[in-house]
Parts: sequence; structure tokens; C-alpha cells
Amino acid sequence: MTSQFNIVAVGVFVAFFVLVTVIGFGAARWKAGDLSQLHEWGLGGRQFGPVITWFLVGGDFYTAYTVIAVPALVYSVGAYGFFALPYTIIVYPFVFLVMPKLWKICHKLQHITAADFVQGHYGGRWFAAAIAATGILATMPYIALQLVGMQVVIEGLGVSGEVPLIIAFVVLAVYTYASGLRAPAMIAFVKDIMIYIVVIAAVWLIPSKLGGYASVFSAADHYFAAKGGATGITLLPSQYTAYASVAFGSALAAFMYPHTMTAILASGSPSTIKTNAVFLPAYTLLLGLIALLGYMAIAAGIHVSSASQVVPALFNKLFPSWFVGFAAAAIAISALVPAAIMSIGAANLFTRNLWRPLVNPHMTPAQESKSAKLFSLLVKFGALVFILFVPAKYAIDLQLLGGVWILQIFPAVVFTLFTSRLKLPALFLGWGVGMTLGTWLALEQGIKPLYTVSVAGGHYPVYIGLLALAANMVVVFGLSAFLKSGRPVVPATST
Repeated sequence: MTSQFNIVAVGVFVAFFVLVTVIGFGAARWKAGDLSQLHEWGLGGRQFGPVITWFLVGGDFYTAYTVIAVPALVYSVGAYGFFALPYTIIVYPFVFLVMPKLWKICHKLQHITAADFVQGHYGGRWFAAAIAATGILATMPYIALQLVGMQVVIEGLGVSGEVPLIIAFVVLAVYTYASGLRAPAMIAFVKDIMIYIVVIAAVWLIPSKLGGYASVFSAADHYFAAKGGATGITLLPSQYTAYASVAFGSALAAFMYPHTMTAILASGSPSTIKTNAVFLPAYTLLLGLIALLGYMAIAAGIHVSSASQVVPALFNKLFPSWFVGFAAAAIAISALVPAAIMSIGAANLFTRNLWRPLVNPHMTPAQESKSAKLFSLLVKFGALVFILFVPAKYAIDLQLLGGVWILQIFPAVVFTLFTSRLKLPALFLGWGVGMTLGTWLALEQGIKPLYTVSVAGGHYPVYIGLLALAANMVVVFGLSAFLKSGRPVVPATST
């Protein structure tokens, strides 16, 4: 897709980008705290109420790449692309049941990361370091994908080259360094309002220009039928296990990521988390509407060289220039918010669970905060270099692996909340088995998320992350049952 330079759209885009930049720099004075303390810089002082948390979690869970990639997947493969809907429905009961419990322990013991929680329960340094390294490893390509989303919308405005992308992320790096988690929390308000306006306008106006939703679905149905019937607007029987396992595995992984964990631990109370778990499914409705843009692009006759270009191409074809600029700004800001939170979450892990225990155990709180700020810059710079010099395909592939990897910390974080019978060696070995098996299976499949399991003559594609997690759990529970208790540990559920 080659777009002509659109001066009106670019002007609107720049105006809103300047607005969020001002908000980002001003955030340090909002709910002011001592930003030389890591819990203030990296968790916003643990004081965010239901409204702020709702925007913050929505801001880091529903990203620019979501807005670009979900319609692109639906455009390419039809109904299978809607796996994100059940995934985001499953995840919120999990959040309601599990995360308030984790918050209480972390708040009481001043834990800042999930690895802090694991180390506080089991002791030692190396397993917590492995948990931290897993989180950072899984987050890096996720940040890079936000750059991919921003790059796509900037190109859709007819602006070529990497300079705008570099400027955007230099600005992001500076205001994140200055304001910490408060910056993305404030910007998330603007971002979410803009995205809701864009999506509601799109799902209302686009079908009216294409003959209604009946025409949209009919066009999509004919399109997939012409491709040979391997995909369609409804799931095929051969896709059932893939669809269900990817949705379920993604739901289990979602709040293991450092950025979502950071948003949870920044909440002001357990009731705030529960309230948000009740109301956050409103974003699932939004996500379903966003996914429909893939079918609308088919009905509108959009043809692109890369599926990730379908949303900008659709808006360029059917909307006036000012709205194209507004929509591009909304999507670009949807990259800034999660990228900021992701870099903060990774920086918290690096400082608390790698640098301090393994290199400088006598760090002062001020040194902790400074270290995290510097590492957050390094993470963003690394993601920028990656996306500038490595094809975007590799960022996508690594993000798929990231989902497999982050699932392997699930037993150590979640099961520890509900039982004191698990043993550290079993958890460490289980993590190693899950990481090794998951990585090997993904590489065997060409870094694809599915592995076909043959049972009783049937062939069932299953999400590799779940297979690796199953192996992890077998080792954890099996070995824990045979290991004798070591030093006494205080159960994570105790008060």
C-alpha cells in the first residue's frame, strides 16, 4: 500500500500527538509522589482508583497492534481471527478471583513485581531471576510490535521513512523517564476516548456506505469461498481445538506479562481490581467491533501487500482526511501507552530481580529508581533498533514465542497463592522443562503457535503454550509430591 501525503490528516495527527506529549510531561505533578522511590515511579504510588485503573489496564491490554493485527487476521483467515473475544472474556473472571489475592500479599510485603512475590515466598535469587528474565524476554518483542502498529499508521498518512517513528519514541522515552507510570495512566484517558470514537464511527458509518452489514458478511463469505473454503466467516471443525486452546492459553498468559501485572499492582485496593474485572469486558465489545473491520475491508474491496495495512487503507478510502488523521493519532497513542507500561514493567523486573540481587545487593531506594529509569530507556531503544533493522516478521514471531514463555511462570505465581506444598526445585525444573519444550515445538513448527496432536486417529492442532504448561505442571506437582520439605516457608496466603 502506497499512500499519498495527506497534509490535513498529518496536521490532525501531529496536533493530537503534541497534546499527549504535554500530558505525559505534566503527569509527574499529578498525584505527586517522590519519583526517586521505585514504587512511586514504577507503580504510581499504588494509589490508582477504579476509573484510572480501568483506563490503565485497558490501555496496556488493548494496544495499537491489537487495532492493526486483529482486523488483519480476520481479513486473512476469517472467523479464526475472533479468538481474541473468548480470550478476553475468560481472562476477567481469572483476574477477579486471583489478582486481589496477589495484590494483598504484594502490598503488605512491598513487592513490586511477580518475581518479588516468588522470591519472597520461596527465597533464593536464581529462580526469581529466571522469572524476571522470562518477563523481560517476553516483553521486548511486544514493545517492538507497538512500533510496528505506529509505523503502519504513519505510512498510511503518506509519510515515509523512520524519522517520525524515532521522534515519537524519543518523546515517549523522555516523558516515561520523567513521569513514570503516571504518564501512561493519564494518556490512557485520551487514548481510550479517541479509540471508542473511532471504532463507533467506523462500525456505524462504514457499513452504511457498503450496503449494510448483510452486504459486508455476504462479501466476506464469497471472498473466503473463492479461496477454496479453508477459511470462512464461521469456524471450520478443523479449527475448533486451535481456536479454543489459543483463546484459553492466551487468557492464562495475559496477566502474567510484566505490563499487565504492573497495572494490577498499581491499583489502590483489591476492590479496585474486582470492580475493574467486572467492567473491563466493555473492552471485549470494543474488540469485537474492531475485528469486524477486517470483514469491512473485504467488502470495501481493499487490496494490500500486507494484511497489517488493511485498517489504514480502509479509513483512507472511506473517511475524510481529518478523520483519517484523528484515527491514526488514536492508534499511534494506543502504541505509546502500552509501550510505556511495558518498558516500566521490564525495568522494575530488571532492577528488583536481576541487578539488585545479583550485582548490587546494597542499592538504596533512590539507586533502584534510577536504575529502573535507565533500563526503561534501554528497553525502548532496543525495541526501536530491532524494528528499524530487523523485518517486522521476526518481532511477530518472537511475540508468539513470548506468549509461550510467559505462560511458564504461571505455576510459580498463581498456584503459589493457593497452596504451600510446591517446592522450589520442582518449580524451577518445571519452568525449565516448559521453556525448553515450548521453544523447541515452536521452532519445529517454524515459530508458529500451534502443534498438531494425534489422538485415536484424529489430528488436533493445539496451542504450544498450553502443551508446554501441561508438561511444566506435571513436573511441578509430581516432583513436589516426592521432595521432602526444606527450610520452613511462610505460605503466601498467610497474613
